[in-house]
Amino acid sequence: MLGLKLPTDPRWVNIVEKNIKDILIDHAYCEQKAASTAVSLIVSFPEYTELVQEMIELVNEEMSHFKMVHDLILEKGWVLGRDRKDDYVLQLIKFFPKGGSRTTQLVHRLLYAALIEARSCERFRLLSEQLEDKKLAKFYRKLMISEAGHYTMFLKYARKYGDKKEVDEKWESLLVYEAEIMKNLGTKETIHG
Repeated sequence: MLGLKLPTDPRWVNIVEKNIKDILIDHAYCEQKAASTAVSLIVSFPEYTELVQEMIELVNEEMSHFKMVHDLILEKGWVLGRDRKDDYVLQLIKFFPKGGSRTTQLVHRLLYAALIEARSCERFRLLSEQLEDKKLAKFYRKLMISEAGHYTMFLKYARKYGDKKEVDEKWESLLVYEAEIMKNLGTKETIHG
């Protein structure tokens, strides 16, 4: 369903198991960044009323996820800690050239967002199926379902606002590019790394 060209190596879960604190901190920041992305889309493209309405809901949902992850961090006696750069996202956003029409810029941002959500969904599925901590596994199962909805929503809007055939071609190329990035990732205690 997600269309990802290279699945995460299941051994990534072993890294997560040994670094739960780090993964939760990274995950909290991923949720905050997802909310920030939704706000940025509202600010950058206010004329797309339907998208704005959807992004308002997404901001609220992503911040509620942030709170849920933050609560887990506190429950374990930890503090949030500092954010680290996300190598996955930094590499991913190099794919599309800068510039172009406003519509092109919007489509590219929606495609990036869709892919980030798809990869998060795939990673959360692995965690939900393989984590020994059953409470945490159940938590990730719930979030996996949410991420799948976000992925399809972003892709739907990219196809709505751009030429569907062109968007599908860009999406396919982006998936291939992302698979190349993933060959060098999966070795860190981060959601995408």
